[in-house]
Amino acid sequence: MPWYRKLHWQIILGLVSGLVFGIVAAANGWGEFIRDWVAPFGTIFMNLLKLIAVPLILASLITGVASLGDVRKLSRIGGKTIGLYVGTTAIAIVIGLLVVNLLQPGETVPPEMRDRLQTMYQGEAAARAESAAALERGPLQPIVDMVPENIFGAASSNRNMLQVVFFAIFAGIGLLMVPRKTAEPLITFFSSVNDLIIKMTEIIMKGAPYGVFALIAATITSIAQDNLQQVVELLAALGYYCLAVVGALVVHSAIVYPIMLRTWTPYKVGAFFSRLAPVQLLAFSTSSSNATLPVTMDIAEKQLGISEEVSSFALPLGATINMNGTALYQAVAAVFIAQTLGMNLDLVAQATIVLTATLAAIGTAGVPSAGIVTLVVILETVGVPSAGIALIFGVDRILDMIRTVVNVTGDVVTATVVAATEGQLEMPA
Repeated sequence: MPWYRKLHWQIILGLVSGLVFGIVAAANGWGEFIRDWVAPFGTIFMNLLKLIAVPLILASLITGVASLGDVRKLSRIGGKTIGLYVGTTAIAIVIGLLVVNLLQPGETVPPEMRDRLQTMYQGEAAARAESAAALERGPLQPIVDMVPENIFGAASSNRNMLQVVFFAIFAGIGLLMVPRKTAEPLITFFSSVNDLIIKMTEIIMKGAPYGVFALIAATITSIAQDNLQQVVELLAALGYYCLAVVGALVVHSAIVYPIMLRTWTPYKVGAFFSRLAPVQLLAFSTSSSNATLPVTMDIAEKQLGISEEVSSFALPLGATINMNGTALYQAVAAVFIAQTLGMNLDLVAQATIVLTATLAAIGTAGVPSAGIVTLVVILETVGVPSAGIALIFGVDRILDMIRTVVNVTGDVVTATVVAATEGQLEMPA
């Protein structure tokens, strides 16, 4: 196959074209044109991916759990998967804290720019604080929220993915415990639904370059607001903070994931990441683990050789509870805001951030900018005013794109490790 027909090169072309066109549009004041005639195609592409996310999670998890054969095998694979997810999330947070304490980006923000940012984004900050208020209930409330009272209501929103995952795993366990002859028709049905969704994914991905072009162009113009000078000023003020976040994400991705691959799998790091490129590019463009999930599963099984049994369990679960990049960003952002406001977070406060961000990552929806809501909870937990999130709103969308790449990469690396340790990784030719 010629290089220009490969999916990741087509997505790269769409991404670069969208970036260039977005900059030109912002410089010439074409924001309204982008909103009316370009952005809708990106929205349609995102909606198509989100459209199949819930049925994919239901079908793949139910089929995956039921195909394990017994509850003991589910316990073993589930234990490995969740253990790696929680462990890598905690490591990511610690890396973020080390980097932000080393670089001290909050000390570089001029007081006048700090006041200007707080004034500019105070409306958005108040809205996020209001959304986060619902999360500030009892310590066991996340467990309560995980159990839906109505599966159809839970399946009506991509923000309720943890409830969908709970029902799917519960249903899969139920199918394991009834006679095989009775369960077989349902297993066959959900297996067929899973195959259908994968085929729909292939159809949707034919339009990926155009969808990515529209998403990137719309993102650039929405940030610039027809004024490129505003972007330059914003990056000048928050550039060191962005460097801290991106630097920590790179450290985590360049050290933790390669160590996992080299320790537990036969993969060479370069070969692994070259096959994963389409997933990472799509995650960057959509800023959504859930929207990327259909492509993640397709690449994992067909390009990386992960068995359907492991893929259909680990990846939907990861898209819901494994947020390495988001948790790392929250740690850096919390300390940055405290530094900017002249507050000192001691060792106990930063240890609290590790615990809170790890738990918050489990309940963070895999949709754009969901991490900013749980960041409010983390700030309040360590005594930092939640209004401080206004300081980072201007660059949050850019960082959201990058941390989503780390999120989905962590999902696939973990699934690869689990598959390799279970003897269910078939190395591609």
